[in-house]
Amino acid sequence: MTLNSLLKNLNLPPLQKDCEIVGINSLKDATPQQLSFFNNEKHFDQLQKTKAAAVFINKKYVKFLPQNTQAIIVEDPYLYLAYASKYFSHSFAPPTQKPQIGQNCNIYEGVNFGNNVSIGNNVTIMPGCYIGDNVKISDSCFLHPNVVIYHNCVIGKGVIIHSGSVIGSDGYGFATKPDGTHVKIYQNGNVVIEDNVEIGANVTIDRAVFTSTVIQEGTKLDNLIHIAHNCNVGKNNFFAAQVGLSGSTTTGNNVMMGGQAGTAGHLKIADFSVIAARGGVTKDVKKPGYYAGFPLMEGKLWLKLQAKLARLIKR
Repeated sequence: MTLNSLLKNLNLPPLQKDCEIVGINSLKDATPQQLSFFNNEKHFDQLQKTKAAAVFINKKYVKFLPQNTQAIIVEDPYLYLAYASKYFSHSFAPPTQKPQIGQNCNIYEGVNFGNNVSIGNNVTIMPGCYIGDNVKISDSCFLHPNVVIYHNCVIGKGVIIHSGSVIGSDGYGFATKPDGTHVKIYQNGNVVIEDNVEIGANVTIDRAVFTSTVIQEGTKLDNLIHIAHNCNVGKNNFFAAQVGLSGSTTTGNNVMMGGQAGTAGHLKIADFSVIAARGGVTKDVKKPGYYAGFPLMEGKLWLKLQAKLARLIKR
């Protein structure tokens, strides 16, 4: 799609330089064939360095754009990101291609495939699974019944996924219009599951808005966990049931989270951190340690606080 044809669809005036546009991306990662948007001053440095072909932007920030990036001037850049995302969303077509399946695989009856699916060697896929368009599953994976893997997702070697889990469903992204109605932001990224990850039953891992939601190698997820869009879960993490990560959370390596622990979005958790059950992470965890409570605090402090509260109640 050309830039000016997209702008016409959005009822916006054409730009001086037209070009081919293949997608939308963040300011940091956008290429000269992609669009981006700017709606938050904390990304000001990225705005000045972006390589995007054009950026949805408020008029007052136009002067900070690089010379080769054009301005698409709008009042609400985030809203126009939502409008534009629809034109780059995945298009579904009835399956016309058989999957490429490696050696010594065990594919049960009742498994459904999309187009352009690639399956490695020694893979088992049990009844009721759906493997979407362009999915790649590497060697020695085991998918239990009724697992769903949406389009464009990538599964590494030795991955085990238990029943009912959904990999690559849309992230929870919406822009709100002035009248209070919501506009869907189509999630055009994917999910990448690295080697030797185990995913419990009824786990949901959302695809990224752009780029990838990543679960790094060796991580083990219990049942009923939710990983939101654009999260990056580090190596050898260990999450108990009902953990929830909000969008764009990054965890370091060897992070442990107890049952029902959760995070706010856009946070970083340091390597070898332990978050106790029901711990609520509301800001970055910058150093390893044991943490508990809501809002989160050092575990020893939380225990002292509980002891003092108990003494107050006895009085």
